[in-house]
Amino acid sequence: VQLQASGGGLVQAGGSLRLSCAASGSTFSTYHMGWFRQAPGKEREFVANISWRSGLSTYYADSVKGRFTISRDNAKNTVYLQMNSLKPEDTAVYYCAAARAFSSAATSYQYWGRGTLVTVSS
Repeated sequence: VQLQASGGGLVQAGGSLRLSCAASGSTFSTYHMGWFRQAPGKEREFVANISWRSGLSTYYADSVKGRFTISRDNAKNTVYLQMNSLKPEDTAVYYCAAARAFSSAATSYQYWGRGTLVTVSS
């Protein structure tokens, strides 16, 4: 599975962005998908994940719960991250990843995209 994230950019605090992650390969629908982020000088952290069967299970980090929404369209081989009420502390490079296990641990993910930068100005 090859992954390509897009949709990042510069946004003011309180604004919104939608990230997309396009996957190649016919097995996309069999993978759980996750979003992670890494801020400058910090470790990569879990943001959200969604089970392989669209909408069956989702899980969010406490820091984004109620503001971010993960979704997927298996027909389009794409997973999305809708980010609302953005805060400066959301500034990071955002990565999408694919896993066989439904997990928030980065080590559980076998495939990673290259990342897209989100910058939130105050």
